[in-house]
Amino acid sequence: MAGRALALDLMTLLDAPGIGPSRVRKVLKRWQLIQENGSLLDDHLVRETLTASQVAALPTSRERVQHHWDELLKKNVHALSIVDPAYPAALKQTLGEDAPVLLLCIGNLELLKKNSVGFCGSREATEKGIATARDSADLLAREGINIVSGFAAGVDMNAHRAALGAGGTTTVVLAEGILRFRIKKEIRDDWDDQRTLVVSEFGPNLPWSVSHAMQRNRTICGLSRAMILIEARSTGGSIEAGRDCLKLGLPLFAAVYEGMPEAATGNQKLLTQGAHRLMKSRAMNRPNIRSVLEAIALGSVDPPQSTPPEPPPQMPLLG
Repeated sequence: MAGRALALDLMTLLDAPGIGPSRVRKVLKRWQLIQENGSLLDDHLVRETLTASQVAALPTSRERVQHHWDELLKKNVHALSIVDPAYPAALKQTLGEDAPVLLLCIGNLELLKKNSVGFCGSREATEKGIATARDSADLLAREGINIVSGFAAGVDMNAHRAALGAGGTTTVVLAEGILRFRIKKEIRDDWDDQRTLVVSEFGPNLPWSVSHAMQRNRTICGLSRAMILIEARSTGGSIEAGRDCLKLGLPLFAAVYEGMPEAATGNQKLLTQGAHRLMKSRAMNRPNIRSVLEAIALGSVDPPQSTPPEPPPQMPLLG
């Protein structure tokens, strides 16, 4: 079945009221078993796997999706179903049954093949937190590591900008539909279509929501070989992203330093639950990323572009 036709069918199912991702996966699995060359919306197949009201909603959803599809084509959006060869293997491997069945992407799809490190943290990080995020992203980008984050203010945006400023690459994972994406003014001067990728797992025009942000954070984990956490609160999206990372078996590096705001207790909590402390090099007075590079190398068949140097003396991220 052609990739475009399958993507349209998946979008139609995801758009229909009452049909969640788990039900779409059920339809997709059944389709793979019986008729991979036929339509995912084959009448017999959908009646076998959906309720009568869900089947009745499909024509309206199809019409709405077709309208969005025309807009997607104008914006050069790539649609990758979970059975597409270009779909990121790391995402399927890490999230398993919870991997998004469809990704809508703008930019350089080759970034999906790169070793990546995810960043999450406070939208209102301190100056020291922002410096830690920028330094970490800069150093990793110079080692050929792709930087993945959620395009929010604070830690996310500074990680994206530092990666591009270092001549590296970055992936933006949205908590809204891809037709709502706009390049924000604070990163516009650094933006390079060849070194960026924008990814959404949501309906093309769906607005941002808290639940989407939580789901988006799991996708950041799934696209990454390791995660760096900056100034997470005791509750909220950042600490939940850290917990998801640990549950998924991914290395999590949490920065703790003198002068952290009282509200940012999430990093310390996660250090007691299996996170690694992000250390600081005495020689460089910047984060020591050797352990992050080693974690990536252990979890990937493609090592970083350069061999990690012998570590200089290091200490917690103080001062």
